[in-house]
Amino acid sequence: MEAVSACLRQESLVHLLIAAAGSGRRMGADRNKLLLPLAGKPVIAWTLKAALAAEHIQWIGVVGQEIDREPILDLVRDANKPVTWIQGGSTRQESVLRGLAGLPEAAEHVLIHDGARCLAEPELFDRCSQSLLSTGEALIAATPVVDTIKQVDGQQRIVHTPPREELWAAQTPQGFPVEQLRQAHRRAQDEGWEVTDDAALFERLGWPVRVLEASGGNLK
Repeated sequence: MEAVSACLRQESLVHLLIAAAGSGRRMGADRNKLLLPLAGKPVIAWTLKAALAAEHIQWIGVVGQEIDREPILDLVRDANKPVTWIQGGSTRQESVLRGLAGLPEAAEHVLIHDGARCLAEPELFDRCSQSLLSTGEALIAATPVVDTIKQVDGQQRIVHTPPREELWAAQTPQGFPVEQLRQAHRRAQDEGWEVTDDAALFERLGWPVRVLEASGGNLK
């Protein structure tokens, strides 16, 4: 009976990959922006704190560059769940692919989260996990666009005003069945696709992606 209960508990949990392989070059920083201080702690410390507090996450993989390995892992020495380091790639897309390769063999569902979104709350991780597990469909956290958006041409002239009610600003976490996401990344490698988030791979393949409303405070 205890073995069955443990199995059921495992089925209600997901794995999490935190993309942390960037740098601070675009913002003029001398180090990975995730190691810059925010309210007395490195940015990624807040991300990790929320992930560790989420009830439905059983394992965390941090995908980063070797130079950042020690300072980031120092933040989770006393973590309440396994945290594994995975060597990142030269692009976010390559880093996620490496993260998928580094998942435990038993992993069936995965959340991908940008380490820079340090204001994500444990409740958001859990809602994304529950939606992924209950529906089996890919999803992204997102917030409805409140501004009027204008599409312009190469001369900065407006060509279209898309209906605002159809527009959402994409965030992370983004959740996927593991094997399906691996298939999408393999297809991207074969076709030479370059995308800015994992949901875009599913879009290209015509696979459904659900939107889960999140707070506008989940900033990057």
